[in-house]
Amino acid sequence: MPQSLLQALFPSACACCGDILVQGERQVCLECLADLAYTRYGSHDDNPAERLLAGCTHLVHATAMLHFRQGGTVQKLVHAMKFDGCSDLCVEMGRQLGMELLRAGRFDAVDVLVPVPLHWTRRLARGYNQSELLCRGIAQTFGRSLNTSALKRHRRTAKQSQQARSERGRNVEDAFRVRRPEQLEGKHILLVDDVVTTGATLASCCHALASVPGIRISIATLAIAGG
Repeated sequence: MPQSLLQALFPSACACCGDILVQGERQVCLECLADLAYTRYGSHDDNPAERLLAGCTHLVHATAMLHFRQGGTVQKLVHAMKFDGCSDLCVEMGRQLGMELLRAGRFDAVDVLVPVPLHWTRRLARGYNQSELLCRGIAQTFGRSLNTSALKRHRRTAKQSQQARSERGRNVEDAFRVRRPEQLEGKHILLVDDVVTTGATLASCCHALASVPGIRISIATLAIAGG
């Protein structure tokens, strides 16, 4: 059945407002995309994301595209991506993040995209890793390769959202390992996650990645809480 006929019979709705998407729109309508709470951090050094993540080992640059606020549209998007099975939405928001990175220019030296991994049990329950799907979308517009095998979460941790801020660092301490360091040796990687809150998960990833000779790390998240 032609795609145009499928779209006519089963039209897609915007993940934000629920309106039917028109030709050229994917997952989120253009009006809602324009109205999202953008941070504009990408082009600026010493932005709030970089200050939050300043303690991460070998950090070069950091950015977050959107402000995450309780009860806001961005929270609705992130929850749909993580808990409602909206895998296509993850990819589309990754595409948007990739375009932000292109416009910023500060991330042009990145060689490879590395998603923050999920423990295999959580990935099995969810069906996918939202950070990996973000990376796949980023790769479509930012044009970098993706490595999903080098960094692994070897220990299942409690959900960070259910931990007190003061306990989040301890919760993810030594939770990650680099299994194939030769794949990242001498590379400038872009570490990707959906939301940064305290930075504990990303800092733990960077601590593990610090064992790789010559590695440089930049970080991009879809959203930042309290930024």
